[in-house]
Amino acid sequence: RPPIAGQNAGFLGLTYEPFRIAADPGAADFRVSSLNSPAELPTDRLQRRHKLLQSFDRDGRRVEPVRQVTGIDSLYQRAFGLLGSARTRAAFRMDTEPDSLRDLYGRHRFGQTLLLSRRLVEVGVPLITVNWAKQNRDQWDTHLNHHPKLRELLPPFDQGVSGLIEDLNSRGLLETTLVVCLGEFGRTPHINKDAGRDHWPDCYTVALAGGGVQGGAVWGASDKLGSYPLSNPVRPADLAATIYWRFGLDPQMEIHDPLGRPYRIAEGTPLRSLFSG
Repeated sequence: RPPIAGQNAGFLGLTYEPFRIAADPGAADFRVSSLNSPAELPTDRLQRRHKLLQSFDRDGRRVEPVRQVTGIDSLYQRAFGLLGSARTRAAFRMDTEPDSLRDLYGRHRFGQTLLLSRRLVEVGVPLITVNWAKQNRDQWDTHLNHHPKLRELLPPFDQGVSGLIEDLNSRGLLETTLVVCLGEFGRTPHINKDAGRDHWPDCYTVALAGGGVQGGAVWGASDKLGSYPLSNPVRPADLAATIYWRFGLDPQMEIHDPLGRPYRIAEGTPLRSLFSG
């Protein structure tokens, strides 16, 4: 299945392509097969193949664009790094987690994906995105029968997110991990003719946890119907700037597309007062 929009690197190029996991971490046979080298390919042979590939790449630079070759080289380096790291491969062994912890997150795909995310945090993965995608009726696009669908969707969402925060906190990882929970827009304040709620970009909620966020803090308010911001509105650009700032990046930093055109990584202002330090 093709990736959801926004799940690739765009004009940043192959160097920044994400490592996608489409399988269900809650499945009994869950494995990331791309991380398993064949039994007949021991470590020393894998390393010899890597050196041979590097020699081909050096010659390839004479005939291929440097940018393209560099991007592919970076992917190869990452791939060999993953194959050669027992610690990284072990992070995907969900069957090593105790049943009690798997139950804490919930025995559903969303909860087990969040548990896998915590395991990846432990081995140093710096950025992890969990998408609750459309899978049969299991989706948030509630144009029809809004309230019955939420009775199905909210319990696993609440269980998974609360389990993640509790688990990160118990391991001393919450203060150094920023959890950002959001959708791309809200829902209309009024119910439509199909007992559903349609797309509404003017007012919605984002939840942050960890990463120095002040626990229990609330920023801004809407009108009584949830139609429009009433105080302290936050734009998507402000949220992006806040995330980059907590990552230690200057939101005013510029990147360039393949034509050399500059882009600010965020046009907003970080919400510094939400954080304790």
